[in-house]
Amino acid sequence: MQSTTASELQLILVITAPPPGVVFAVQSGRVDVLPPFMSTPESLSFAITLSLGPSLPDGSFNFRGPFAQGTPADRFVYVNSGTYAGQVGCPWERRAKIKLAGIPRHLVETAAGDANSAIEGHVHGTAKDGGPVCASVPPLSINWRLVTRFQRAD
Repeated sequence: MQSTTASELQLILVITAPPPGVVFAVQSGRVDVLPPFMSTPESLSFAITLSLGPSLPDGSFNFRGPFAQGTPADRFVYVNSGTYAGQVGCPWERRAKIKLAGIPRHLVETAAGDANSAIEGHVHGTAKDGGPVCASVPPLSINWRLVTRFQRAD
C-alpha cells in the first residue's frame, strides 16, 4: 500500500533508435527542457525525479514535480523533439506523451523512496513516418523495468 507521505521516484527514459540528426529533450514545466544525460546513435537516456504525493481517491499514484504534466488523474512526461527540444532549423516539431499510469504498480512501490533504485522505460524513438516518436505512446509498447545503482565495495 502506498504511503500518504511524499517520496521521490527516480525515472530513466531510454529512447531507442531515434531518427538521426533529431534532438530530443524532456520537458520540465511549461517551457524548460532537459537534455539527455547519455547519447549514442542507438539511444538517448534521460534521468528525472518525480515525487509521489498522497494517493488519489481511486488509490492510484499521485505523480508530482516539474516533469509530471497533465492532471493528477492523467499524468505523463513529455519527450520533445526537433524544434520543441530547442533544435533550430529542424523540420520536426513533436512531443511524445509517456503516460505514467502505464508503469506497473509493483515497480513504483519497489522504487519509491529508494535512492539506489530507478524505473527504466524503453521507448522506440522513430515513428512509422520516419520522424521522431510523437503523440500518446501506447503503454504496452513501453518496456518498464526496475534498475538498481551499482555500488562499489571499497
